[in-house]
Amino acid sequence: MSSGHTLTQSVLRFPLKALVKGNVVPPSPIRDLNIDIEKPIVYVLPFESNVDLLSVRRRAIQLGLPDPLQPLELNGNSFRRYVFTSNGKCDIDQDTSDSLGSQSLFLQLLKLHREESSLDVQLIPTTVMWGRKPGKEGHDKPYLENLPSWKKGLAVLFAGRDCMIRFSPLVSMRYMADSHGSDEAIAQKLARVARIHFSRQKLAASGPSLPRRDVLFKRLIKSEAINKAIANEAAEKNISLEKAEQHALKIMDEIAAKFSYSLIKQGNFVLSWLWNRLYQGINVNNASAVRKLAQDGHEIVYVPCHRSHMDYLLLSYILYHEGMVPPHIAAGVNLNFFPAGPIFRRGGAFFIRRSFKGNKLYSTIFREYLAELFVKGYSVEYFSEGGRSRTGRLLQAKTGMLAMTVQAMLRGLNRPVTLVPVYIGYEHVMEVSTYAKELRGKRKEKENAGQVLRTIRKLRNFGQGYVNFGEPIHLNQYLNESVPEWRDSIGLADAGKPAWMTPTVNAIAQKMMTHINDAAAANALTLTATALLASRQRALTKESLVKQIDCYLSILRNVPYTHFSTTPESTAEELVAHAISLDKFVVDSDSMGDIVSLDRQQSVLMTYYRNNIIHMLALPSLIAQLIIQVPDCTLSRLKSTIAVLYPFLQKELFLSYDDAQLEQKVEQIIEEFLQQKLIEMDNDLVNLNQSNIHTLQLLSRTISETLQRYCIALNLLASQPELAPTDLEVRCQDIAQRLGRLHGINAPEFFDKGVFAALFNTLKEQSYINTDGKCDTERTEILANDLLEILSPEVKLTIKQGIAQAV
Repeated sequence: MSSGHTLTQSVLRFPLKALVKGNVVPPSPIRDLNIDIEKPIVYVLPFESNVDLLSVRRRAIQLGLPDPLQPLELNGNSFRRYVFTSNGKCDIDQDTSDSLGSQSLFLQLLKLHREESSLDVQLIPTTVMWGRKPGKEGHDKPYLENLPSWKKGLAVLFAGRDCMIRFSPLVSMRYMADSHGSDEAIAQKLARVARIHFSRQKLAASGPSLPRRDVLFKRLIKSEAINKAIANEAAEKNISLEKAEQHALKIMDEIAAKFSYSLIKQGNFVLSWLWNRLYQGINVNNASAVRKLAQDGHEIVYVPCHRSHMDYLLLSYILYHEGMVPPHIAAGVNLNFFPAGPIFRRGGAFFIRRSFKGNKLYSTIFREYLAELFVKGYSVEYFSEGGRSRTGRLLQAKTGMLAMTVQAMLRGLNRPVTLVPVYIGYEHVMEVSTYAKELRGKRKEKENAGQVLRTIRKLRNFGQGYVNFGEPIHLNQYLNESVPEWRDSIGLADAGKPAWMTPTVNAIAQKMMTHINDAAAANALTLTATALLASRQRALTKESLVKQIDCYLSILRNVPYTHFSTTPESTAEELVAHAISLDKFVVDSDSMGDIVSLDRQQSVLMTYYRNNIIHMLALPSLIAQLIIQVPDCTLSRLKSTIAVLYPFLQKELFLSYDDAQLEQKVEQIIEEFLQQKLIEMDNDLVNLNQSNIHTLQLLSRTISETLQRYCIALNLLASQPELAPTDLEVRCQDIAQRLGRLHGINAPEFFDKGVFAALFNTLKEQSYINTDGKCDTERTEILANDLLEILSPEVKLTIKQGIAQAV
């Protein structure tokens, strides 16, 4: 027993060990908070409580942090290694009642820093929360108060398994002393800021109090906008106001969530079992930035990509374990079936119809409900793609929910609104085979209980899951910079939509989707799928596969896609072994070794996983394609061609580099190719290294199908500039389908009409087609010829023949 133990602490130690299982946030505080355990550490807690202190002590020791009950020796003086910021006492015995108050201790430590220039004491704010129930409006939250001993005992008994221990970013006393001084006023400020910090932190973990649904509905029904919509409904349908109001209440009941903390707690145990059964691990990155936003009082809107129905559950689960309140989630009304609908609703889901068109009452109620969530401070989550991606790529954003978010800001919210892009990735998506069938024309099956049961029966190990939080978009700041006059529209509810709204929302949407892709996670399966799909026969020797993945890893590590993207730390050999263990590849052996391949069905399915990360390798692949296909390619020619093609790739794949960054990235990738000995440089001339040409060829094919689509579209447009856009799209699709059949292209998006439609929109943005639909034939022909030049001869011939027949 350490010298810091008291009688009360000794008595409490064993009951707490049995009753308390604290969830630690962040899970690895030494690494995540950059704590230097060689420097002195003092724990700062909000309430005077032995129960809290001992709970922190147990987890701190397990995590490699110093024992808070061990005295801290500084310059011959002995100090306690913990301090409380509150004045009241709770379950503290006489042995500890003489402990230094926070202000007194801070003052003494500041004086020591003034005397000793090498000293740097680290203060670690540490919170213990016994449950995080939001409570109802008008009721106090007990965990924001210092509980008396008997209530703390009940909290341990009933919430010991729901306990959260939160270590916050450390405060350097050296920095405080050097930057702000070491007098009593600074000590007072430190103590005051610590108390504010704890209050905000606990509120961020539970969220605002929840209203009763009937009270919420009464509040909504009294709003001016809904009153007006009800009156219009009654007039248009020739019904009474009472009947129109009842219809409005029915719509509210259809939409509104019924958040239940009890279900969240119970769901946590179920989901923990589910993830352990499904996945070998869930990897989370950059959650600390989101915790800070929540603590700083931001209105957070989570905007994840949408791969699977598992996304709803996974993000809420991760946020709960990261010490934040699960959000209210905009879910498609197709998920409101028994028994899933009631469960999702109690988990925070509010339901949205696919279309509001022609239903003014519904659209008004939904908009007012969403605004109510923002006004009350609930975090919100919606999927901007509208539905799950069937191809593995990000879809163009549907801007309706984003527009309503900006409209809510025009009500005069007193908190900053911040979008948090989230990249969610899996090594296995349960619906991926269904997606492939739908892309081949099979009708989408309506969600139902039988579908859920069939899915549950298929549960098995699906490898790793990934949740990466991207760079936040501070909407207030964005609007201040892009539309300085936006504040003039605040409070003008009846003034109609401002002229700046649509273009601004579209620009935010593009930025939002780009930030999602910026946070992409490469993994064993996506890298292996990318390599095998680049092979003509969808097969590689194991040695070639390892070498190819090693090439990808070196590029992604040495020239990172962005600061928010993640790359596996494992070796290429370990990644290949893990990918093979997922039972998606055919492995044959002969006298010379193993061959890893894809059968026909898996070749189609693997395009989904390749598409998850195709944007991360798009620029290196384009550079490789140019080096291989363009004779006597110079660095200057390389840069100029990329500058012309990049806007198309940027729009389609949501790439993040601007013009200034693009040239720098090209140079960095060329340097990486030199380091890998894939190329050789002779002054400005870029030459192939013949000994490693196979690796460069496989890399180049990652983006080749995209370039082939561009080539089809540009050459058809150049040969028939008078064709209407819809006719161009149909003919492009026909040629792409033929090219796919002749050259074994299995990617469903290759001949997707929607992809061609998006391409023609980009051609308009780049002025190849003007606003009247007239083609700039000269520029179009130049780009069409450039694209033909960088394709293989056999593909080039097929495209030319297809266009000739189309003409």
